[in-house]
Amino acid sequence: MKRRAWLTLGAVVLGGGGVVTYAVADPSADPGTQGRAKRPVKVYDLTLKSAASGKRELPGTDTQQFSMLGVSWTGAAKQLHGTAQVRTRSSETGEWTAWRDLEAENNPAPAPEAGPDARGASEPLWVGSSDGVQVQVVQKDGTTSSALPKGLQVNLVDPGVATTAEMKATGSSAESAAFVAETLGATDSATPTDSQSPAPASSASPSTSPSPSASASASASASASASTSASASPSASSTPSAPPSTVPEPPITSRAGWGADESISPDAPEYNADVKAVFVHHTAGTNDYSCADSASIVRGIYAYHVQVNGWKDIGYNFFVDKCGTVFEGRKGGIDLPVLGAHTYGWNRESTGISVLGDYTSTSASNAALASIARVASWKLGQYGADPAGTTQLTAGATQKNYFGTSYTAGSTYTFHRISSHRDGYNTECPGGSLYAQLPTIRSWAAGPVQGLKATSVDGATLSGSTYYTKGAVTVKWTATTPASLIKSFQLLVDGKVAATTSGTATSAGATLALGSHTVAVRAIHQSGKTATSAALSVVAETTAPTFTTNPTLSLRTGTVNTSAVPVTLGWKATDDKALRQVNLLAPTTATFGPTTTSSSRTATSGTAATWSMRAYDYAGNYRTSSPAYTPVILQESAAAKYGSWTTRSSTSYLGGTSYSSATKNASLTWTLTGRSAAWVVSRASGSGQAYVYVDGTKVATVDLKSATTLYRQAIWTKTWSSSAKHTVKIVVVATSGRPTITTDGLVYIK
Repeated sequence: MKRRAWLTLGAVVLGGGGVVTYAVADPSADPGTQGRAKRPVKVYDLTLKSAASGKRELPGTDTQQFSMLGVSWTGAAKQLHGTAQVRTRSSETGEWTAWRDLEAENNPAPAPEAGPDARGASEPLWVGSSDGVQVQVVQKDGTTSSALPKGLQVNLVDPGVATTAEMKATGSSAESAAFVAETLGATDSATPTDSQSPAPASSASPSTSPSPSASASASASASASASTSASASPSASSTPSAPPSTVPEPPITSRAGWGADESISPDAPEYNADVKAVFVHHTAGTNDYSCADSASIVRGIYAYHVQVNGWKDIGYNFFVDKCGTVFEGRKGGIDLPVLGAHTYGWNRESTGISVLGDYTSTSASNAALASIARVASWKLGQYGADPAGTTQLTAGATQKNYFGTSYTAGSTYTFHRISSHRDGYNTECPGGSLYAQLPTIRSWAAGPVQGLKATSVDGATLSGSTYYTKGAVTVKWTATTPASLIKSFQLLVDGKVAATTSGTATSAGATLALGSHTVAVRAIHQSGKTATSAALSVVAETTAPTFTTNPTLSLRTGTVNTSAVPVTLGWKATDDKALRQVNLLAPTTATFGPTTTSSSRTATSGTAATWSMRAYDYAGNYRTSSPAYTPVILQESAAAKYGSWTTRSSTSYLGGTSYSSATKNASLTWTLTGRSAAWVVSRASGSGQAYVYVDGTKVATVDLKSATTLYRQAIWTKTWSSSAKHTVKIVVVATSGRPTITTDGLVYIK
């Protein structure tokens, strides 16, 4: 039992006072979500009616689902002197889009392959799954001599479901378009004239059989005729051989892969003698498409070119989507010089690549640029042509290009091997942004690899401009040329190949012999051209740093506690190449630069502690030194007394007591075995002075006076080069007016 679909009519009042009517289908059954059935491509031709002088509008449509549309008119040589705008409704959301302009450039003459019924047409516009359309075509302001062409239609393309991936995709309400084809049947498209009234909804006719139509772009028709080109093409029945290329063939989705219906294009392909140049195009339209829809877009353009413009086949030789997928275009063999219909006046000696999307103000993706470069270099490589070079092309038509350069049919002109549509014809294609990217495409296609740089060396450390390693390194690099155009990389050590990797690699490893080396990266482009990065200086060495002075502790001035004695940790480390740092490992941790040789720390008295330090060089070699030291506090009671001394008690003193004396020449003498000593005192505003003797020799006069009262102060220190037995004697000076000194003991390091 067949499902029924009801058509709902609507109307929108335009700003100019005109009314646009539309029709959409309302299926009564949900097609389900279990994948999609295979469905052929359909083209629906709907007549635009007169709304006012110089204006045509769409009265209605019975096509329930479409994803691409354009406007066409009678006469392939006619120009549309006006603006064509469309507005569509999403079959998924029911939302209407804003008005969008169609690119309505047209060739000055039909392609020679097109029949008498070939039509002029705008570029097709991909709109996604839609079930409603509104169209208005308005004559250009101030133009009275150039009326709108006759036979204006909007041509809606349902790309169908053809590939395995598409059939596996989940269905949607848009799938009920299958019912429209089922109910209405598939018949040839009608070509109504302006005088005809809009066809009722029940008579709209989707087209599945070949009818005159189709075009890649208004200016995408083939060259005027073979006789006007210096390179006569072989006959359609003569298939040339496919010469090998100097570079690998890129992955290309075949016509069968994107679901081409070969029955609508039964004519045999024509061939050129060779490929001298590649012309880059864009399809215009939206950049918002999903790459999963790319096959559908190509299929839609194919149907549009054949069944709307009236061409024998799709115009372009290749398509590239924004994800970098390449699609075969016009049939005849991707490795053969197939005559396309893409660049008016220049098709006889070239091939055409079109990027899906509009690149007027948006740059093409790197993935797309890389694929253009791969296809271009492969095709040009079949004929020994340098993608970065130029060539002489013979004009097939008398015309001007976008920049105003005049061409005369039969004359030769210089073109880049990789040129754009606007270089040969007066069109904005491929858009200003993509045009600006052509130098990048040429350099990527031709080689050598661009932007090659060795960025880092793992397993080594950089100091200044030199890397240091123990031997094993991994060199990393970057390049701006995409990996798909690079054959391989080589790691060079002292100019010799140490490792070879694929073109997709970004690093390689090697083990260096001891000594100084240069390390660089060589990139081999698919063309065979090479580029070498700037060399890095790498030194391989295994000699560990040395401590010329092992870590030592010496007492310093400051406040002394039984748990924290102020000390200075000192050391000296060197390396035969480059010292990187010195780390303190115990009893606490710290990191010091290569020029630092001391650090103020504290040590616990009465406890032996290992002061472990490790010196590193930039290669990662290291040496550790771990001496042990014990700070010892000698109370004043441990000293030999001379003269009068008074014992004082307070928790502020070390051990709770101290000695005080104001008697001239009263003394205390300590005997110790160590390498550093410090005299600990209490200080106040009335404190006096004392002489310090070391091993019987007077070495200092120390003034204990302080504006504030301070306890447990290491006021005088002495450090020796090694540990030995020493005596430290302090003698009271009995300074006038402040004779008293208070001593709190002696600290030494053993």
